[in-house]
Amino acid sequence: MAPTLLIGLDGATYTILDPYVEQGIMPFVGELMGRGTRAELRSVMPPLTPPAWTSLMTGKHPGAHGVFDFFQRDEPDSVYLGFASSQDVRAATIWTLASEGGRRILSLNFPLMFPPPPVEGCIVPGGMMPWRQLRLGCHPAGLFDRLKELPGFNPREMLDMELEVKALEGCPDDEIAAWVDLHIRREHRWFEVARHLMQEEPADLMAVLFDGVDKLQHLCWRFIDPACRPADPTPWEQGMIERCERYFRELDGMLSELVELAGPEATVIVASDHGFGPTREVFHVNSWLEREGYLTWAQGGGDAEGRHGTDVGFAEMTRHVNAVDWTRTIAYAATPSSQGITIVGTLPGTDTPLPADVRRKVTGEIVEGLRALRRPHDDRPLVADVWTREEAFAGPFEALGPDVTMVLADAGTVSILPSDELISRRDEPRGHHRWEGIFIAQGPGIRAGAQVDELSIVDVAPLVLHRLGLPVPDDMAGRVPTEILEPSELARNAPRSAPAAAAPAPVPDRSADLVLDAEEQAGVMDRLRALGYVE
Repeated sequence: MAPTLLIGLDGATYTILDPYVEQGIMPFVGELMGRGTRAELRSVMPPLTPPAWTSLMTGKHPGAHGVFDFFQRDEPDSVYLGFASSQDVRAATIWTLASEGGRRILSLNFPLMFPPPPVEGCIVPGGMMPWRQLRLGCHPAGLFDRLKELPGFNPREMLDMELEVKALEGCPDDEIAAWVDLHIRREHRWFEVARHLMQEEPADLMAVLFDGVDKLQHLCWRFIDPACRPADPTPWEQGMIERCERYFRELDGMLSELVELAGPEATVIVASDHGFGPTREVFHVNSWLEREGYLTWAQGGGDAEGRHGTDVGFAEMTRHVNAVDWTRTIAYAATPSSQGITIVGTLPGTDTPLPADVRRKVTGEIVEGLRALRRPHDDRPLVADVWTREEAFAGPFEALGPDVTMVLADAGTVSILPSDELISRRDEPRGHHRWEGIFIAQGPGIRAGAQVDELSIVDVAPLVLHRLGLPVPDDMAGRVPTEILEPSELARNAPRSAPAAAAPAPVPDRSADLVLDAEEQAGVMDRLRALGYVE
């Protein structure tokens, strides 16, 4: 059976890739599009790394796989959050399904892969995992020690949060260049591991995730997006534009080598977890909830002093536990990354469960209140769309998601910190997530030079299984996108279905989570804070 190569480009968008292809900066990506089929790939709600990549890996939406954010609640009514891990993925993945089907897998740098699931093949986890723990995360046992022998193997550059924080502290102009250079090196490190394992550990499903696209676009959008670049750049700005172009040019070369290594008969799938676009607006959601009477800060919780400290354990990492007066609060936003508002599980100040009719009433009021908000600079709606939990996260684990989820009109960011301003605007545009990611597929039986209508991110898992000659579990929300296949390929190899796969245990085993010291916890939090996911 011909292999399948899955390449993840975190945050990739045609808004950026198409101009780089036209300018000759990413010629191989242009060739890949010409030899295969492309489409926009619609992400999930929220369009965020952990839930989106998990949806790609499971073929299910967050309500059915249980991952909603970087941080997870074990119980629906808990106000305490833990850092998300593979224990929170409550659905079968392409890694386990392929292994159970007799296929070998290679998975590199994908999030929520620690502890590594039992698979036939190799796993090197990525995401927010500290580099000191990488030996524990590699599968099988002994893989880390073998990788250590590679001349360019550098776990610290592959995963270290401290280097990123050093480059980003305050984001002064003279450190942004170091941030770009760091991610060029990091992509090369992951590429070298991928190249080595593809040669030494042949697999049926080979997958590698490059996450520097997302990181650069967050901070360097004004140098990357043609529509946002300065009309008359200063020498420093021109240097940053060229540095970002170098990142994408070198990434293009790595993709070319990996596809060549996979062989001419391989199916190649390139996908992103979400898209990207410019944003300036920040909505201080907890301050709005305070104004509307749903939230009360604890004594000192609404003060600005010390609110950016890093001395936070995992149980309290998002600060809402100590910052909020729970005897007088009925709704709060726990993290900015979730873009959500959670309603408490008990009547404030009591142990009495919150009646269902009260929850419905508060939910409805908050939804209507968000829809009525206007932007002060143009009096247009602040919120583009808003969903209840049942609308956004229907599924067996929907109760673990926020009660209300929103998207701002300019896809702006949400702040959970107290502020005198409910809505603020940045001087310079920042890159932030959008729904529309990318999908490119090329290989035997896949239409050449075609463009099809928007696909869903949950369609990728069924397609991967189909290309591996495996049936698609009938509980997946996604489908095999047959419109990308030649009629003769469909006639020869029609998609097959199978009974739903057994899911992992429904309750996370936190005893298997990463054990991080205080410095590593602070590093994780600083990395997320630098990207705007936490504060």
